Amino acid sequence: MTGEVRVLLFHMASGPERIAAAYHEVSRRLAGTPGLLGNELMCSVLDPTEFVVISTWTDLSAFQKWEQGEAHRDDTAPLRPYRQSGRAFGVYEVTAAY
Repeated sequence: MTGEVRVLLFHMASGPERIAAAYHEVSRRLAGTPGLLGNELMCSVLDPTEFVVISTWTDLSAFQKWEQGEAHRDDTAPLRPYRQSGRAFGVYEVTAAY
């Protein structure tokens, strides 16, 4: 078990350029966040309106500390309008890796 945590945020957008701009803005705001190892924007190959942002954290406590902090909501605001209703996010701990 590595202890790393992946956070998946599901989004929908009719134009990839709009969500890409929001993703880059959020990424700039989060640069240097303690415990954040990186993030990725992924587009579905089956539905070009579906996107997922995957962030990688050193561990669950680092993610929770950031999520409960004051800056969390402001820093992620540009992506919020694209959040998928229903299943908006998931938090997963890495239990095995090669």
